[in-house]
Amino acid sequence: MSRGRNDGDLKKRLITWIVVIAIICGCLYIYSRNNGTSALEYGSKSLRKLGSSYLGGEDDGDEASSKSGEDPQDDAMLKSIPVCDDRHSELIPCLDRNLIYQTRLKLDLSLMEHYERHCPVPERRFNCLIPPPPGYKVPIKWPKSRDVVWKANIPHTHLANEKSDQNWMVVKGDKIEFPGGGTHFHYGADKYIAAIANMLNFSNDILNNEGRLRTVLDVGCGVASFGGYMLSSDMIAMSLAPNDVHQNQIQFALERGIPCIPWIDWLQRNGILLLELDRLLRPGGYFAYSSPEAYAQDEEDLRIWREMSALVERMCWKIAVKRNQTVIWVKPLTNDCYMEREPGTQPPLCKSDDDPDAVWGVPMEACITPYSDQQHKAKGSGLAPWPARFDYTTSPSC
Repeated sequence: MSRGRNDGDLKKRLITWIVVIAIICGCLYIYSRNNGTSALEYGSKSLRKLGSSYLGGEDDGDEASSKSGEDPQDDAMLKSIPVCDDRHSELIPCLDRNLIYQTRLKLDLSLMEHYERHCPVPERRFNCLIPPPPGYKVPIKWPKSRDVVWKANIPHTHLANEKSDQNWMVVKGDKIEFPGGGTHFHYGADKYIAAIANMLNFSNDILNNEGRLRTVLDVGCGVASFGGYMLSSDMIAMSLAPNDVHQNQIQFALERGIPCIPWIDWLQRNGILLLELDRLLRPGGYFAYSSPEAYAQDEEDLRIWREMSALVERMCWKIAVKRNQTVIWVKPLTNDCYMEREPGTQPPLCKSDDDPDAVWGVPMEACITPYSDQQHKAKGSGLAPWPARFDYTTSPSC
C-alpha cells in the first residue's frame, strides 16, 4: 500500500515541475521577443547591409549600430551567419559576372579573361551562406546520383534541349536523368572510356591499365558523365568546366557527386593553360584530346590544330595514337628532350628555383616544369600500381 502512495506523490511532483519549467520557458521567450534581437533578425539586417554594399547601394541606416546606453560588448556576441539573397543561390564568389559588370573591369574578351578568377575586394565580399534554389530537396545518394538528380536542385533544363542529340541529360518529371552521353561520346561515356583504353592497347580495354593509371583530369567536362563513369574503372576524376553560356555546369557535376571545378580554353597566352596541365601530369602521363580540331578540315580548325601540334611538340609530347576524333599525347619520362631543344625554344624551362608544388596564390607561368634529379634518374614517378601505392611505406608519394 505504501508503495502505491509514493507513486502517486512522484507523479504529482513530476507534473508540478513540468508546469513550472513550461512557465519559465514561456517567460523567457516573451522577454526575448520584446527585448532581444533574434539571430534571424540580425542575419537579415546584416544581409541587407552586405547586399547594399555589394550592389553599390546605400546603407539603410544605423540599425546594426549600438543603441544609446547599450553595452558595446553586446555586439561582439556570437550570432548566426545570415543567408544570402535567393538571387545568389549559384554564386561562385570569384567568378561573379555581376561583379565584373559593376566594377567595370577592363578585360580582354578574346583571351576569355571574363572566365578567369576575379575576386572582390574585402569590402565587397559576401559574408553569408549561399542559399539553395527554391524547392531544393535532399540530394539523391551515390551511386544513383550518377544517373539521376532532382530537377529542383539544378534548375537549368535548357541543356536537355540544346544537347539532346548528344545525350547529355533528359528531363523526366521532377528529375533529370543522365544517359551518359557527351559532346564526343553520344553513345555513352563507358564506351568512350573503353575506346581510349583500346587505343592505348591496355589489357581488357580497362583504362586503369592494371592500376598504373589512377587519377584523371576531365577538362571541359560538360555535366561530368566521363568523370562519373571513371569509378567503374577503379579511377577517380577531377572534372573541370567553365561557367559559360551553358551556365553553371559545375553544379551538375557536384549534385551528381562528382568532383568539379571551373576551367577555360587552351592556347591562350603562349599556351599557359596547357603548360599548367603539363605541370600536373606525371612523367609518362597521357593527354587525350577529343575535339573538332583533331579531325575537322575547315580552315579555322586546321589552324588551331597546327598551333596546338607545334606547341606540344616543343613541350616534348609525342603522339601515342590518333584515331577518328581523338588524339592521345604522352609526356616524356625524363628531361632528355628538354635538354636537347634548340636554345631560345619557346616555351622556356621554368627557373631552377621554381617550386612546382607551390600553387596557392602563385601566378601561372608559361614555362615547362622539368623533373627533379630523382624523377629524371628513375625515368618516371616510381609509383607502384594502385592500390599498392596506397601503402605509403612502399611508394614515394600517393
